[in-house]
Parts: sequence; C-alpha cells; structure tokens
Amino acid sequence: MIKEYVRLLKARNWMKKNQPFLYSWHAYVGFELDLFSQFRKWRTVKEVASSKNLQEELLLRWVEVGLAIRHLKKKGKDKIKTASKFSLPSTPKNPRSTGIILKEMMELHIPTLLSYPELLRSNKRNTFDHEEHGSTVARTSSLLEQLALPRLLKTIRKNKNKRIIDIGCGEGGYLTRISVKFPHADLIGIEINEEVAESARNNCRDYKNINIINSDVHDYMPENKADLIMVNNLLHYIGPQDRKQLLSRLKSWLSRNGSITIITPILHSKKGEAFSSVFNSFFSAFENLYPTPTEEDIVHMAKELNLKIKTYKPVVTEGGWYFIQLSNK
Repeated sequence: MIKEYVRLLKARNWMKKNQPFLYSWHAYVGFELDLFSQFRKWRTVKEVASSKNLQEELLLRWVEVGLAIRHLKKKGKDKIKTASKFSLPSTPKNPRSTGIILKEMMELHIPTLLSYPELLRSNKRNTFDHEEHGSTVARTSSLLEQLALPRLLKTIRKNKNKRIIDIGCGEGGYLTRISVKFPHADLIGIEINEEVAESARNNCRDYKNINIINSDVHDYMPENKADLIMVNNLLHYIGPQDRKQLLSRLKSWLSRNGSITIITPILHSKKGEAFSSVFNSFFSAFENLYPTPTEEDIVHMAKELNLKIKTYKPVVTEGGWYFIQLSNK
C-alpha cells in the first residue's frame, strides 16, 4: 500500500512540474496562428474559427487552456478576449516578436531533445538544416542584442573603433544599432546563409555605412584591418578543433590595438548552468553542431594565440551566455 502512495506522489509531482509547459505551448500556438490578435476584441470561438478557417473544436480546446492559465478571459457565455497582453508574444508579423523564441523551442529544441532515446540507442545524430532553420535562428539570436548591445557600444566608444566586422551577422540587428550610434564607422556583415544575408541587406538598406557580404568566413578577406570583429552566437557551428584556427584567422585581420568580441553560452558556466547544459545537449544531438567552449577553453585559446582576455562577463545570466573580449596584447 505504501508503495502505491509513493507511486501516486511521484506521478503528481511530475504533473506539477510539467504545468509550466502549458504556458509555453499555449503561447506558441497563439503566436503561430496569430490568435492573440484575433481575440484582441471580444469574439466567439466560432467567429475566429470561421475567419481563420480553423477547426472549431480544437480552437475551443486551446481557448479552454488559455482561460485556465489566464492568457485569455471570458465575458458572458461565449465571448473571449486576450488577457495578459504584456507577457504574451506579439503578432508574427512583427519581426522582433518574442514569439520567435517559442517557435524555435517548440519546432526545433524540444523535438530534438525528445529524440534523445532514439539517438542514444542508434548511436546516430541528426543533421542541422541551416536552410530550413537559419532564418528562425537568426531572429532568435537578435533577442540577445538588447542585453549585449550596451557592452558592445561601450567597447566601441572606449577604443574608438572605426572599422567593424560582424561574423555571422544574421539579419543585421547589431550592425543597424551600431550604425545609429556611430554613423561614420565602416561596418561589414559576413553571413553564410543566402536567405538571411538578403534579409540583412533589406534591413540595412537605409544605412549607408553598412555592407552585407554573403560569404563563408574562410573565403573572405577584408581590404583593410579591422578595429573590432564580432563573433556572436556562432561558436556552436564550429568544431572545437577548428575554433583556434578561426580565431587565428580573425586575429590576422585586426589592427594593432584591435579586438575580437564573442557572445556564446559557456559549457559548465558559473552562471546559468542548467540552461547552458540543455543548450549543449541540443547542439550535441547534431553531427554538424558542437558543444560550446568552457571557460578553460577560452583561456587556453587566448593564451595560445597571444590574445588578452579583457572582458569575461555574463550577458544572460540564467542562460549561461557570456560576453568575452579578446584583444591584441
């Protein structure tokens, strides 16, 4: 009898721990189908199902969950309205909507982590499709900009950097923001994904000091030495054995007092170890993605390349993301 009570207690415990997932799932579905916008004004499930051509019964189930977790509220018998607008993602039409992180989590991270039993048994790994997921990843990477940007701007201002290169520039978020503050700086973005590079060109079209180049970093060579080279959210695409070679190549591009800034999760980080370990579990599930470096790895590479670690500080504490500045000694 005692064993049955223990079994029940464990089951209830896991149910409670899984409850937070309902918030993420509900917000993801709402973002993907733009349902929070549909319920911005009081409407019935039938009205929204008809206007969006959705299955009414499934939409009703989604609404019921939303009412239970207070993402939605109800008036009268059947009128529904979005409740907690501040915490919920904005429309997917907004390129800076936080819903993109839910999309990446639900469509990429969680399915990959759920494949772990099969991967462990088969001794195989997935292949990350850059063409399929590149745009989503580029948009989620932009969420780091708001937190990392002050450190970057401080570095640029302090060192009076004039020529700046962004390796893996994504959709050009960092470059456009830097351009606003430093309109006379020479800014170059290198992006290997053609679709993402085109999006970056479109985003940067009104900034005359930004040049976007669709190229592999190993095929590119700058015409002039750079004062600052940014490597943001990129190291997990590069094998541990190749990172030193990349940094050595980038160092050869630097001016005498130039520096390289890196933004990356740190494996076994002192801050945000739980999320950092999950990031690396995800990366390790792909044959063409790699675990991020440890602090010891950064120290070792800097020493071998004769680079000085000027800054090593967390950017997203709960995620184990760090801002690192390596400078010529």
